[in-house]
Amino acid sequence: MKTEQQTSIQPQSTQPAQPTQPKPEPPVINITGEKVALGPLRKETISLAYRWLNDFQVSIQSGDPVRSITLESLQAEFERDNKEMSHRWFGFTIYERATMRAIGFTELREIHWPAATATFGIVIGEKDCWNKGYGTETTKLMLDYGFTVLGLHNVMLTTYAYNLGAIRAYTKAGFREMGRRREAHTWGGRRYDEVAMDCLSTEFERPATPVINLP
Repeated sequence: MKTEQQTSIQPQSTQPAQPTQPKPEPPVINITGEKVALGPLRKETISLAYRWLNDFQVSIQSGDPVRSITLESLQAEFERDNKEMSHRWFGFTIYERATMRAIGFTELREIHWPAATATFGIVIGEKDCWNKGYGTETTKLMLDYGFTVLGLHNVMLTTYAYNLGAIRAYTKAGFREMGRRREAHTWGGRRYDEVAMDCLSTEFERPATPVINLP
């Protein structure tokens, strides 16, 4: 006697197969310190800068105007700075080494090659990275880069008297106060001095992990 074999038919899943997400490529790093690493600025970091610079607490510390900034203006500034790269402006993204996330950016700008001078700038945009020594180490690395690689002699910056944490960090990195423009800035109904600081290549002590190890 012939019997039929029963076949169990499983219903097919209607869920589409999920594409495998490629792992993000690690950032390119030019300079490595103990706590931070510095790499090229990328268009992807513009969205981070857009968030950082629209945080008034960050703007106050960096000395930037306390106002809203459009994404379009940041994109235009990025394109302009990119054209000046290797001429009068050198900028880097700052990464936290422990996580390799972007936490800010730093720059040497207004470079005057005949006099070997430049102006320094830095923004640590991630506030949980404040007061951890990241700013001090970044400043040291940028001074080492400016003096050793670019051949600069004098790097200056300006900040405001209320920014005591930044002044301490700049001093630890090698900057010295060279003067003040008295009561040149108003915040919260009070007037503050604009503080000018500079560092000379002949006075600078290179960091324990220098940008380039020279023979």
